[in-house]
This record gives sequence, structure tokens and C-alpha cells, in this order.
Amino acid sequence: MIPRYSRKDMAQLWSEQAKYDLWLQVELAVTRALVKRGEVPAEALKTLETKAGYDLERIAAIEEEVKHDVIAFLTSVTEHVGSDARFLHFGMTSSDLLDTAFSCQLKKAGELIANDLQLLKAALKKQAFAHKMTPMIGRSHGMHAEPTTFGLKCALWFDEFGRHQKRLALALEDIAVGKISGAVGTFAHLSPDIEAEVCAALGLKADPISTQVVQRDRHAFFFSVLAGIASSIEKIAVEIRHLQRTEVFEVAEPFGKGQKGSSAMPHKRNPILSENVTGLARLVRSYADAALQNVALWHERDISHSSVERVIAPDATILTDFMLHRMAGLIDRLDVFADRMAENLESSRGLYASQTLLLALIRKGLSREEAYKMIQDSAMKSWNEKKHFCDLVAANPDIKSRLSAEELDRAFDLTEHLKHVGAIFERVFGKS
Repeated sequence: MIPRYSRKDMAQLWSEQAKYDLWLQVELAVTRALVKRGEVPAEALKTLETKAGYDLERIAAIEEEVKHDVIAFLTSVTEHVGSDARFLHFGMTSSDLLDTAFSCQLKKAGELIANDLQLLKAALKKQAFAHKMTPMIGRSHGMHAEPTTFGLKCALWFDEFGRHQKRLALALEDIAVGKISGAVGTFAHLSPDIEAEVCAALGLKADPISTQVVQRDRHAFFFSVLAGIASSIEKIAVEIRHLQRTEVFEVAEPFGKGQKGSSAMPHKRNPILSENVTGLARLVRSYADAALQNVALWHERDISHSSVERVIAPDATILTDFMLHRMAGLIDRLDVFADRMAENLESSRGLYASQTLLLALIRKGLSREEAYKMIQDSAMKSWNEKKHFCDLVAANPDIKSRLSAEELDRAFDLTEHLKHVGAIFERVFGKS
């Protein structure tokens, strides 16, 4: 059972307090590295580690005056520490602090999303094996095609989210870099070994080269991966919405006791969860576009990216976290109507066997064109006269003279159509 969603962990990560706590960690990490090299007195570090703190309301008040968030933060810390606060931010520029802390936030957010992906995959795997051999009609262009199983649908989605896991791992590796390289990235006031030590202490790698900022192609990749995840969630949601339509009704979202679907029509059972994540996917994709536009900055840095990231970082990660959890719960408790799938499968009166018969006739020596016309004539008659395709084919002398009753029966046998489901499952899930 998927636990009830709480956005506490992800939302807390983007709170003002969490941000300033990270800023303080970065500043103290740099100070510790400087103490090791004899550039800052050890006593000053003791004072900083004992007294360093800040006041959220005071930072806001200072920023209102100075119009600079880092200066406001450092001023508030100084008010707590006293004169030894002069050793904070020593040789650093604002983006050394901002970008390194931002990377820490994105890394933690990505790790939470990685856990969500595993949750969704577990729900998909459960349904895949529960309905491994539950037959249903496959559709192309929305029209009946050939038989498949609902388990194969779920296995397909499971495999897709496995690819997202790999992409997210790459994006996390890409984004988990910090920089303490100064105003234009030249280490004019702090050496590269300090940057390497500080980043390691924070669980990051040192960016091999930076300007005043970590380059935004890294961030664009991360948000593009989130957009891909959101799009695949929407893909499942759209499928569920189609399958829940009254005319189809092969699956349905969980519907709780006391739940109501419409203010006007008591009979309604609407796919509201799927519709919700379909809409949210549009937002997450738009954030990826914004991140891509942040890649091009003037010279060594401007701040056109900053206002964008203050919106897209918390929004995209919180929404992706929510969407994954919602879809995991939906899939875990999805109502699957196997009887209705069987009814819909039979509703096309055996037309799903048309390709099997086409190939059988070709094997008997007919040209593809001859065989196609022969089968199509009977298929169109089945549509128009609402007669079973099997009966029409069996009554067609041109077909009957070439295919035995046993061969005709085999063409309509579902086990023949689904004989490789096990092999597909082995490819996706392994032999276990």
C-alpha cells in the first residue's frame, strides 16, 4: 500500500530556513579549509561554530535596505557572531555560496525523486505480474488492432521509468558540483584545493571550470529529466483516462467510500487523479524550457537566471515528487476489469485475427495483394453486416480451399497471439 503523500520533506528543502542553513554550512566549510592552511585563526573558527546563526526576519529587513540577499545574510550572521565574522566569505563571491548551496538542494531533491521512481516502479511491477496474461484488445489510432495483455502495458511503463532512473542518476551526477573559484572563476583569492576540499565536505564534486557561476547547461539537463518524467506520468494518465471512458471501462481509478464524482450527476466516476497530473505535466515541461533559456548568460555571469530558478527549482521538484507519488498510489489501487476487457476484445467479432490469416494465405503461395484483398473483403463485410469474422472467413470458398479448419481455429486462438508474453517479461524483469 502506497502511504499517503506528504510534501513535507521536499517543501522543507526549499524553505528559507533550509536555504540559510545550507549557506551557513558552505561558509563554515570554506572557513575550516582556510584554518587548515593557517589563513584564518583557529580561535575564530571556534567562535563561528559556536555562535554562528541568523534571524529570518532580520535578514528580510536588511535585504529591504541593501537589495542584496547574501549581504543581508552575512550581516545577520555578523550580528550573532561579532568581529570574528569577518573571516566568513573570505575571498568568496556571492555565487560561490549560492551555486554551491543550490547544487546541494538539487541533489537532495533529486534523491527524493529517485525514491519516488522506485515507488512507482514497484506498483507497476505488481500490476504487471497480476495481469501478465489478462487479455485485452490492443489499439492503434484508437481502433482495435491485435490482442495484448494489461500486464504488458504495465511492463512497458515499468521499463520506461527504469530509463528515467538512469537519466536522473546522470543528471544528479551532472548537477552535484560546487564552485569556490571567485568572481570570474580564476581562483584569484582562494586556491583550487580549497574548492575541492569544501565540495567534498558537502558531498559534491568541484566543477572542473566555472565562471562566476556553475554553467547552466547542468541545470537544464536536470530540469529536462524532470520534464521527461512528468511526460511519462502523463502518458500513463492519458491511457487510464481513455480506458476509463464509459464506452471502454476496462480500468478505473480508485474510488473511495463517500467519494462523489459530480455536483450534478450522482452516477459519475471521473478520472480526476489522471486529469490532475496531465495538467501538472504541462507546468513541469514549461520549467524545462525556462531552464534551457538560462544557459545563455552574458560573459562570466548575469543574474537573468536567478529569478527563474527561484520559481522553477521548488516548483518543478515539488510537482514531480507529488506526481510520482500520486501515480504510484493510483496504479497500486487501480481497478482492473478483466471481464470488460474480454467483452471489448470480442466486440470486434474476431477481426484481430486478420493479419494472422493474411500471413497464412501468403505461406500457401498467394501474393500479398491477393491475400490482402481476400481478407479485407471478409473484414469489411464483418464490419458492415455485424457478422463474426471467423464465420465469414470459414464460409469464403477461396480461403476455405486453402486453409484447414485447424489453421483457421489457430488464427483466432488467443494463446497464439500471446505466446511470447513470457519472453517479453523476461526481457523487462529478468528470469526471476
